[in-house]
This record gives sequence, C-alpha cells and structure tokens, in this order.
Amino acid sequence: MTTRAPIVIAPSLLSADFARLGEQVAGVVDAGADWIHLDVMDNHYVPNLTVGPMVCEAIRPYASGAMLDVHLMCEPVDALVPLFAKAGAGLISFHPEATRHVDRTLQVIRDHGCQAGLVFNPATPLHWLDHTIDKLDLVMLMSVNPGFGGQNFIASTLPKLRSVRARLDAYEREHRRSIRLEVDGGVKPDNIALIAAAGADTFVAGSAVFGSKSWRDTIATLRAAALAARA
Repeated sequence: MTTRAPIVIAPSLLSADFARLGEQVAGVVDAGADWIHLDVMDNHYVPNLTVGPMVCEAIRPYASGAMLDVHLMCEPVDALVPLFAKAGAGLISFHPEATRHVDRTLQVIRDHGCQAGLVFNPATPLHWLDHTIDKLDLVMLMSVNPGFGGQNFIASTLPKLRSVRARLDAYEREHRRSIRLEVDGGVKPDNIALIAAAGADTFVAGSAVFGSKSWRDTIATLRAAALAARA
C-alpha cells in the first residue's frame, strides 16, 4: 500500500522580479506557495548565471517558514552544499552528471541537515537511481532542458514520470518510506493535470505563477487541477 504525498506548489524565483525579490517571496508565500524553488546556475553546467548562497540567506526571512528548495545546476557540487545549508536551504537537489561521486554528494547534503534530491534532465537515464534511492528524499525530472525559464513542457517527460512513479511506489511498499516526485519546467494550469496523473506530487511553476495577474488564483488553480487528476 502506498500513500500519495500532499501536493506541493513550488514557484521558481527564476521568473520573479529580482529587483523586489524579498517582497516577491513574501507575496507568493502569502498567495499559497508551499515551497520556494531557487534555481542556482553557474554558466558552466548550464548556459546561464543566477544566484548564490547570499541570495538564499537574504530571502529566508521573507519565506515565512516555507521550505527553500535549492536546485543546484552547477559543477562541482560538494563545496556549495554547506554554504546553502547554512543559508537556509531545506532541500538541496543536484544533477548526477555534475559530481564525480553521487553517493558522496548525497551524504554531504544529509550530513548538513538538508533533504536530498537527484535531478534528471530530459535525456538523462534513470539508472542513477539503482544505487542511490536509499539516500533520496526527492526525485526531480526536468521537463525542459535546464538553463532558462519560460520553456515549453517536453511531452516525453510523461512516460518517464510514470516509470519513476512505479519505482518509487515499489520502494515505498518495501521500505515504508515515501520519496517525493518533482517536475520542473513548463508546468502550467493547462498541463498540470496530465503531469499529476503521471505521478508527480511536487510542481515547480515559474512563469505560470509570477507571470499571472493573480498569484493566489493561479496557485489555487494549479493545486485543484493536480488534486483532481489523481483523485
């Protein structure tokens, strides 16, 4: 028997107004966001440059206790983990291709008191889960190629989601421990039902939220559609 984790909506700050970042974090949490997703890009692993631990630390007081979901699109990874943990990250995810020792990096994250996630790009095979699943709190599937916000959802993510969902459910039945399944990229009100039906329970939405007229209405619509799809 498996349980479905509560739906989590995690707006990505990549689409926020960086000139008013604290205000935007406070506003989106007040509008119903569960987590705040922080995309950390290094212009090396991905072709963009965003924020570091100082920004994570600066926004923490505005998050009102909402978990800071830090997505490291950087290489190498290990040296950044303690900096983001100290800055207030609750969960730190990284790409297996970006570290020489995936198991070691997962342990570094856990040793610093954070939940650990592993991120799969659209073309990244799932075999990385074979020997790491015991140390994971979250699996994230990228439904766009990482680097820039506002991209369209890649439809081939759906069968990949179903495959991971089956694997996580089997793991939960055997070990009595659930692992979240997050999707990042192109999540919008008109496709979140398909994504949820494929097995996701945690949804990163950037432009869909921050680009809307009413963050509260958009977050409520996203949540309702996801809940209805898996009812």
